[in-house]
Amino acid sequence: MIRLALVLMMLAEPVLAQSVVVVRPIRAGETLSADDLAFGTRTDANGFSDPRDMIGLEARVNLYPGRPILTRDIGLPTVVERNAIVPLIFERGGLKITLEGRALSRAGEGEAVRVMNLSSRSTVTGIATGEGAVVVQ
Repeated sequence: MIRLALVLMMLAEPVLAQSVVVVRPIRAGETLSADDLAFGTRTDANGFSDPRDMIGLEARVNLYPGRPILTRDIGLPTVVERNAIVPLIFERGGLKITLEGRALSRAGEGEAVRVMNLSSRSTVTGIATGEGAVVVQ
């Protein structure tokens, strides 16, 4: 009996839920709304199974109807654009230093982003804030 259960568990395939797809082409940078999303016929383990998890997020790449949307394809709305000049903030204790930096990639609020310090030309990694600044720890 135990052997039969083990064989059945080994033969069983993982169950995949329907993946969410877009109903119209979405360009990179567009924000997703409920009207843009539907359930597709294809499934993908790296896709979304609940459209509510995606509303208000931004497409990082072009999305096409009928293709499952993968977790790497969307993210938080961009607050720091690539090549933008951003305030680079370092705070520790009562000390606060603010410099200018150039963002080397785009990022949403709370995401890590690499920034080149324009004064020293060194590259640091910080966290993007909702105001478009980057805080370095």
